Amino acid sequence: MPTGVHLRDARQQLFDAAERVLLRDGPNGLTSRAVTDEAGCAKGVLHRHFTDFDAFLADLVLDRAARLEEQAGTLRESVGTGTVADNLTGALTTLFGPVPVAIIPLVTFRDELRARLRQARPGGGIAILAQATNAISAYLADERDRGRIAADTDIDSLTLSLVGGGHLLFADRDRAAGPSATEAVNKLVTAVIADAVQRRPA
Repeated sequence: MPTGVHLRDARQQLFDAAERVLLRDGPNGLTSRAVTDEAGCAKGVLHRHFTDFDAFLADLVLDRAARLEEQAGTLRESVGTGTVADNLTGALTTLFGPVPVAIIPLVTFRDELRARLRQARPGGGIAILAQATNAISAYLADERDRGRIAADTDIDSLTLSLVGGGHLLFADRDRAAGPSATEAVNKLVTAVIADAVQRRPA
């Protein structure tokens, strides 16, 4: 094992290494040893920066959830432009990219990790899903205010349908990507929002 490797930004390099392991080997393959091996450093490096492995994983999830905020900002900027269906299709395809989709089962099956996340962010047991839900909900509310969807649209129910359906689409594919995935998401989005769009003011 390498013992003398100096990591200039140890936390970020460990996060990046964990991401690669997660995408390659899945949640079951994500161990502290696998992370430090991937990062090319001694196992003690991780424990110098984090109290334990669950603390490391909690920070990893929160770091990746924070990255989604930028993507959520892009969605909000699209309000009033293009079509609602296309904007939502692009957002769901991005928000449920390979890393977020891989993180969700990691959180789901680690009780201690969920507990750490709830301590760090009230209601944030599954931070990735929460971030996606907040982004879609805010976008839909803005489009409703613009009159591009019906004024009586139930934003919460619509959001749950979109986020839940989007997650299932990507979770059911082997790291889905490409035109076929986009088409499947667009088909889902178009069906879910059809009534709200049709009932909007002329």
